Amino acid sequence: MKRAHLLASFLGVLALLTTSCGTGDKIGSVNITAAGASGGVINLQGLGGTLQLHVYANYTSGKQIDETNFATYTITPEGVDQSGAALPTPPNGIQMNNTGMITAVDPGICTWYNGSATITTPSWFFTGDYKIVATYRGFSSQPIYIPVSSAASTQSQNNGQCGP
Repeated sequence: MKRAHLLASFLGVLALLTTSCGTGDKIGSVNITAAGASGGVINLQGLGGTLQLHVYANYTSGKQIDETNFATYTITPEGVDQSGAALPTPPNGIQMNNTGMITAVDPGICTWYNGSATITTPSWFFTGDYKIVATYRGFSSQPIYIPVSSAASTQSQNNGQCGP
């Protein structure tokens, strides 16, 4: 009788293990987006200008959950401003809070360059940006690149404007 009881218990545990195996919902990846990108162009405009980032955890079941407030962020200045100076390291130039909100702060920066000879038909390029990567539960997002136009340009060909 003990063997029958032991065998039944073992089979019950085995059945439980095999039916729940593989049904856990796990994070497959994390991605980052910028709300308010105009025409596919990301640009942090004007001193005090803001840009909201969103971080999504993509689960193996197909669901996607906004984890912006729980992610950590790495910000790396890349390139130069219009004058050729290296971009300042945050909290100078840009600041980011733990909700994914980026704010342009002093000193004002212009990482945009008008490759056109006129402002009526500008051809904008950026010379530098802030590369931001979000991390959530050990998963890192793809990088997102944020050019900044928080200062007017000193270039005569674009009449003091900075960026699209």
